[in-house]
Amino acid sequence: MTSLTLNGQAQRCTADPNTPLLWVLRDELGLTGTKFGCGMAQCGACTVHLNGNAVRSCVMPLASAAGAQLNTIEGLANDPVGRAVMDAWVETDVAQCGYCQSGQVMSAVALLKSTKKPSDAQIDAAMAGNLCRCGAYMRIRAAVHAAAAKLA
Repeated sequence: MTSLTLNGQAQRCTADPNTPLLWVLRDELGLTGTKFGCGMAQCGACTVHLNGNAVRSCVMPLASAAGAQLNTIEGLANDPVGRAVMDAWVETDVAQCGYCQSGQVMSAVALLKSTKKPSDAQIDAAMAGNLCRCGAYMRIRAAVHAAAAKLA
């Protein structure tokens, strides 16, 4: 049994401790907002926050999250930075297919929690691990700037 705090709630997981966190979230806990993309931590679709840091859940074993604070896209609505980013995403009309967007949003939130007014270069660096097949990178950058302005 592995215990962790997920989106502010205590959770106990019965999965094997070596199971990738992504599959525990989706299959055991029913949180399907975190997506499977590549399975090799290269695309960012599976991004979650572990103790405030953006991490790739597809390669992280459940054991690495034991006792940690874990946040997923489902938990962002009650977070002021998460809410600002999600609102900016909608207002900026970022998503096309939408598949990568939960990972994109999670990376943007992690950036804005550490850097209140990021430059284009800082945004590009923070978002570099998140691939968008639709090529919405300019709108993603604009949405991060819009969210930062809302939070200022």
